[in-house]
Amino acid sequence: MTKVINNMNDLAIALQPTLKKMVDGMAQRVYETLNFFLQRYYDSYDPVFYRRQYDFLRSGFKVDARIVRGKAVASVYIDTDYMSNYYGVSGEQATTWANEGLHGGKNLGTNTPHVWDVTMANTVDNGALVRDAVAYLRSQGYIVRV
Repeated sequence: MTKVINNMNDLAIALQPTLKKMVDGMAQRVYETLNFFLQRYYDSYDPVFYRRQYDFLRSGFKVDARIVRGKAVASVYIDTDYMSNYYGVSGEQATTWANEGLHGGKNLGTNTPHVWDVTMANTVDNGALVRDAVAYLRSQGYIVRV
């Protein structure tokens, strides 16, 4: 179907579905990477004195891409409120410790990943998301030079 584009606003509107799908794919990659490192965090330590509830393992969330004020936006985050059953520790504190490679504030695991930092290093910092975006746009017929 041919679209008539008379101005920049028409162009922006015509590109929105493509950008929304591209951003959703990028968010999915971050979400999968986050969950990979959440699992590695859990695998790095086997608790002896307590039974795990697995709230932190299931605390990663992704909000599907949507158009907000003309821009494609998605979110990936650790929901610290989801971890409500920790004794004397907030979900935010548990998440901070996990990002420092600590279990319960102590260095107990071996090869414990710094969950959020390694997620960002393996998606944003290494250029993977940009490569994914370029590949997606090319697959849609756009000419992209990097």
